Amino acid sequence: MGAVVLTNPLIGHKLSLLRDKNTGTKEFREIIGEIATFLCYEALSDAALEDVEIETPICKTRVKRLNEDRYAFVPILRAGTGMLDGLLKAVPNAKIGHVGLYRDENTHEPVRYYYKMPENIADREVLVLDPMLATGGSACDTIDMLKEDGVKKIKFLCIIAAPEGIKKLEKVHPDVQIFAAAVDEKLNQNAYIVPGLGDAGDRIFGT
Repeated sequence: MGAVVLTNPLIGHKLSLLRDKNTGTKEFREIIGEIATFLCYEALSDAALEDVEIETPICKTRVKRLNEDRYAFVPILRAGTGMLDGLLKAVPNAKIGHVGLYRDENTHEPVRYYYKMPENIADREVLVLDPMLATGGSACDTIDMLKEDGVKKIKFLCIIAAPEGIKKLEKVHPDVQIFAAAVDEKLNQNAYIVPGLGDAGDRIFGT
């Protein structure tokens, strides 16, 4: 399907602040949320709207509205929660699930420790959230679990992606579209994105 990468100059400006090691926790957290909102707008550009009759101060009219109950946002713990507020500003009534994974420091593979989804998750369009798409292991593992639950329409939203992560996710789940604010150069020997922005979770939570 091809990854969708945001090209707006304002996104580039925001990314420059995220990458700067001198950017503080408060500002870093706020910018993550701001970029997440932009990603949400892009990811829902194909959203189906429903006809609804309303009354303006002038007259009755028919308008188009989003059925927010059809959507679920699933942040991958813990860094993915840093993107959540940004999406909820756009779709405040979306349901929220959580997936807990951590990366084994030796194998760099994801290890599951938590999985909790809203009711009727199979009937919703799911947006999976993780600031960094590095090896693609956590993303693929999360999407595996969602598909096991019957979810048919899934999109993956990240702030920064590595080519290696995009390649793996597209190979394992070619039906899942990726939305990223930037695609960086590569992964280093420790599976960190270069130039990247460091550990997103540590910077979001100040740990």
